[in-house]
Amino acid sequence: MSAPIPKLCVLGELVVDLLPVPGAGAGPQGTAPQYVARPGGNALNAAVAAGRLGAPVALVARLGTGPLGAALRRHAELAGVDVSGFVAAAEPVSLAVIGLLPDGSPDYGFHVLGAADWQWTDDELARAVPEGTAVLHVGSISSWTEPGAGAVAGLVERLAGTVLLSVDPNIRPPLADGPVGASLGNDRAGVTARLDRLVAQADVVKVSAEDLAWLEPGTTDLDDAARRWATRGPGLVLLTDGGAPLRVARPGRPVEHREPPRVEVADTVGAGDSLAAGLLSGLLAAGVTDRAALEGLDDERLLAIVDDAALVAALNCTRVGADPPTRAELDAARAAR
Repeated sequence: MSAPIPKLCVLGELVVDLLPVPGAGAGPQGTAPQYVARPGGNALNAAVAAGRLGAPVALVARLGTGPLGAALRRHAELAGVDVSGFVAAAEPVSLAVIGLLPDGSPDYGFHVLGAADWQWTDDELARAVPEGTAVLHVGSISSWTEPGAGAVAGLVERLAGTVLLSVDPNIRPPLADGPVGASLGNDRAGVTARLDRLVAQADVVKVSAEDLAWLEPGTTDLDDAARRWATRGPGLVLLTDGGAPLRVARPGRPVEHREPPRVEVADTVGAGDSLAAGLLSGLLAAGVTDRAALEGLDDERLLAIVDDAALVAALNCTRVGADPPTRAELDAARAAR
């Protein structure tokens, strides 16, 4: 019997995004905006992006109840994502209502109290992670919200040293502290401690300047921040800053800057997830499935993978919502540059 193909496994939440319909008006009384429901969530977006790029990818998620669950599953399947790790959950699907700020960045309102995504148990995760997992990506709300965050951290610690571990904090401030965060059992100290536990085990960390603004208030020197994060355990830190240059940090090496492609932005929903998928798909294709391989990857090859990941994110930004490109679209865009 042949060994399973090494694959990327993404662990996290499934969210239905309600996006405003442009130009639809607000109803006769001005109080009935129109929305379209789109599949979303950090993990689903990243898995779909990797699937469209042709990477062997599995999504491990708790699929909640309600009529929208089937659409979430189908969205993953259409991208070629292995959904055998879905757990049928009794709790509801998470819902995010999204508005767009003048610069195209999203403004979120969450309806997630008691949702399926945060209820992981050790037994569920032991059964759900597929054979052949070579790269495991965790992060976002499910990684720092109890009761499931402890189970996610336990899984990461058990797999440390056997797979390439990737973490994306993907902070959502309304859910991480304040009144809504408190209803989920979250506050700044608790969320920070849970993320510290994950980052200490991670081989790869993707963190945004927005994440840092919450995790490390007052941080202004992003080069220094990238360098510091690369001393916390990871072998690679990718620090994003919207349309500004990406910082690429490795322990003991100078911080590299990479200019993201310039595109006409429709919105930035799912951009960070698409970038993570592009990065991890590229590393998997290069055979980087453990820490030793990551440390042995030369800068030229790594920066080419990062540039491709940035292009994946940029192409996603040209379309409404989280709608990452296919491999053919990426290849065509790269050839046109």
